[in-house]
Amino acid sequence: MISIVIPALNEAAGLAATIASCARQDAPFEIVVVDGGSSDATVAIANDSMRAATLAGRLRVIRSARGRAAQMNNGAVHAAGDWLLFLHADTTLPPGALGAIRRLPGQVAWGGFRQAFDHADWRLRLVSALHNFRCARSGVFYGDQAMFVRRDVFEAAGGFPVVRHLEDVMLSERLLARGAPARLDLTVTTSSRKFVQAGIWTSFARCLWIIAGYRWRPDGAWRGTAERFFQEVR
Repeated sequence: MISIVIPALNEAAGLAATIASCARQDAPFEIVVVDGGSSDATVAIANDSMRAATLAGRLRVIRSARGRAAQMNNGAVHAAGDWLLFLHADTTLPPGALGAIRRLPGQVAWGGFRQAFDHADWRLRLVSALHNFRCARSGVFYGDQAMFVRRDVFEAAGGFPVVRHLEDVMLSERLLARGAPARLDLTVTTSSRKFVQAGIWTSFARCLWIIAGYRWRPDGAWRGTAERFFQEVR
């Protein structure tokens, strides 16, 4: 079984669609929504979804300390699957996503998907193309690519580092030491709200600065930019 762990914080706008994309999958799964203290209808939407016939007994909502890394680690503790799939609350899975994971050969321990935005702007398509090219070359996945990992490998790697930002990059680096990832030829769709509201080129530049700073600025000068980029946008 695949456990889909969804960290959520004030994600009422997109959570229902994310859960619905999980419900349409063709492989055994459970969903663990991990709420970090939402003040909107996030928890109510997740609870309503539990009553859907397609999700009966397959969706749980738990509470956690706030912070995406902490929430995902907490969800993993409560999950029962042999695979863990970490899905952002504003990202939807394509049909057949879970089946593709289940068909992976035994030596594959982790991986992710291609990524696209939910907005047709050509600049966002370009950003996604560059994003996917970077991933193919480096093997490092971002959280909006729906990273998945075998439970035993996730636990052996120590889970997500409990940091404010780039926990996905840091976990990818840990997992790369344990083997090459599977990059499935299926595309998850994620919200473009951050890029649209802050400006597409501005957001893209911030992403480049954050990653470059993480690689080459041990003084942490990139963290202020990360705080601005990762602030709540609803």
